[in-house]
Amino acid sequence: MNPLEAFETLELRVGRIIRAEPNPLARKPAYKLWLDFGPLGERTSSAQLTSLYQPGELVGRLVIAAMNLGTRNIAGFPSEVLVLGLPSAAGDVVLLGVEREVPLGGRVY
Repeated sequence: MNPLEAFETLELRVGRIIRAEPNPLARKPAYKLWLDFGPLGERTSSAQLTSLYQPGELVGRLVIAAMNLGTRNIAGFPSEVLVLGLPSAAGDVVLLGVEREVPLGGRVY
């Protein structure tokens, strides 16, 4: 598979966090997230964002997520998408964001 084909197999889309709450059962501190992908519907994700973000400041935020990696059960919570982030200098997860409003569910290219 060439690099372009490899990139095209990964389905990266924009979604809006509509709900966030701590996952007290997670081994590493994490939030349960509910995301709206517009015409693609809602999905859930478990994300280790607790060191830099509070649940209330996550709600309404546009994020990029990998949609086609399958569902994993994280401490009793179905994680259907992988929300993307980058490590800070201290190793904390910084969300990969969107600079302005775009249609929900839009594909990254």
